[in-house]
Amino acid sequence: MQIRALTIRLPAMLALMLPAVSQAADLDGAGLSLAWALPFAGVLLSIAVLPLLAPALWHHHFGKIAGVWALAFLLPFAALHGSHAALAISVHALVAEYLPFIILLTALFTVAGGICVRGNLHGTPALNTGLLALGTLLASLMGTTGAAMLLIRPLIRANDDRKHTVHVVVFFIFLVANAGGSLTPLGDPPLFLGFLKGVDFFWTARHLLGPMAFLCGALLLVFYLLDRHFYLNREERRPLDPTPDSALRLEGKFNFLLLGAVVGLVLMSGLWKPGVATEVLGTPLEWQNLLRDGLLVGVILLSLWLTPTSARSGNDFGWGPMLEVGKLFAAIFLTIAPVIAMLRAGEQGAFATVVRAVTGPDGKPDDVMYFWMTGLLSSFLDNAPTYLVFFNTASGDARELMGPLASTLAAISAGAVFMGANSYIGNAPNMMVKAIAEERGIRMPSFFGYMAWSVGILVPLFIVMSFLFF
Repeated sequence: MQIRALTIRLPAMLALMLPAVSQAADLDGAGLSLAWALPFAGVLLSIAVLPLLAPALWHHHFGKIAGVWALAFLLPFAALHGSHAALAISVHALVAEYLPFIILLTALFTVAGGICVRGNLHGTPALNTGLLALGTLLASLMGTTGAAMLLIRPLIRANDDRKHTVHVVVFFIFLVANAGGSLTPLGDPPLFLGFLKGVDFFWTARHLLGPMAFLCGALLLVFYLLDRHFYLNREERRPLDPTPDSALRLEGKFNFLLLGAVVGLVLMSGLWKPGVATEVLGTPLEWQNLLRDGLLVGVILLSLWLTPTSARSGNDFGWGPMLEVGKLFAAIFLTIAPVIAMLRAGEQGAFATVVRAVTGPDGKPDDVMYFWMTGLLSSFLDNAPTYLVFFNTASGDARELMGPLASTLAAISAGAVFMGANSYIGNAPNMMVKAIAEERGIRMPSFFGYMAWSVGILVPLFIVMSFLFF
C-alpha cells in the first residue's frame, strides 16, 4: 500500500542540508560489482570456518569479527558515496529491517523462555517423534522461534540420559525451526512479508499443505527409524539419568497470554494500514510497525517482570543465544544490502545469471527453478529478503501471484521456508537452537557438518518434491 504524502520528517533540518540523503537508502544494484558482496561472504565464511578452526577466538570475539565485516562494507561505501549515504544505508538496514526482526525474535524468545515445562519424560523414539510432530504443528501457530524456544529444552532434558542426541536436535531444526512454519504468515518471516504484500492469510495453508505434509511426514519417519536404531543399542542409555522421569506441569503460564498478544500485534501490523509514516534519512517507518514494535518491547518487559524466577531458572534461561543471533544478524543485515540490491537489479545486475535461471525459454516463470533458486539463496542469505526478491521477480502483484501464477508463488514460498533448514544461518531459530543445545553440553556439528546432514537428508526429499509439486 502506498504511503500518503502526509509524512512526518523528524530530521527535516538535516534533510534540507543533505538532499541526497533521502535517496541514499535505495542502492542501485545495477551499478554495483561483485566486490561489494565480499563482506557478506566474509560473514558467512567466518560463521562456517572459525568455530571449527579457532573455537576459542570465535567464542570470545564473534561480535567483534562480525563488526569488522560490517565495517568492511560501510567504510569503503562511505569513502565512495559519502558518509551520509552510508548512514542512510545503516538506518534502513538496522532501523527498518533489523530492529523489527530482532524485537520480534526477542519477544518470542523471552515469552517462550518464561514457560517452564517441569518434570521429565523418557526420551523414547515414540515420545521424541511425538514432540517433534507437536512442535511442527505449533510452529505455524506461534512462529518457528516461539515453538522452538518452547520445546527445545524439554526435548533435550528428555534425552539427557542418552549418548546419541545430536540427531534429535538436527531433526528439531529441520521440522520445528523451519518446515513447520509453512502454513500461516505467523509461522515464518518470509510468509509474513508476503502477507504484508497482500497475500491472503490462509493462502499458504491451502497451497503449501501438500508439500509440507510430504516433507514433514517423510522427516518424521526417517527420524523415528534413526532414533529407534540408536535406542535399541545396549549402551545407548547412561547409567545415571540426570533428570529422572516425573509428571509434567507448567510454570509461567501467564506467558501464554503474552504469546497471544505477540500474535495479535503481528496481525495488527498487517491488517491496520493508516498510510502514515515517519521518515528517517530516506527510510519510511510506518506507524503500524512502530506501534507493533513498541508494544512488543512492552510484552518483553511484562514477561520479565511477571514470570516467576523459578520458571526461567528451570529453563536455564540466559541471553547468550539471543546475543549471538543479535550480533551476527546485525552484520548480516548490513552486509546483505548490496547483495539484495544486485539481485533486485535483475538482468542489469551482477547476478543476472540467477534472474535468467528462473525464466523459461517461453518467457514464463520456471516453477522448479524458482523453488531451487529461492531455496538455495535462502540457505545462505536471510530467507525473508530472498523471498521478497523472487516475489518481485515473478510479478510483485499479489493478486496475480495468487491467481495465474499461484504455482510460482507456492514454489517461492516453499523454497524460502523449507530450505532455510539447509544451513545454520538459513533461519534465525537454527542458530538459537544450536546455541541452546551447546549450552546443555551437546556437541553440535560444525557449519559444514550440519550441512552434511541437510544435504544427505533434505536435498533428496527436495528433489522428489520438485517432481511431485512444482
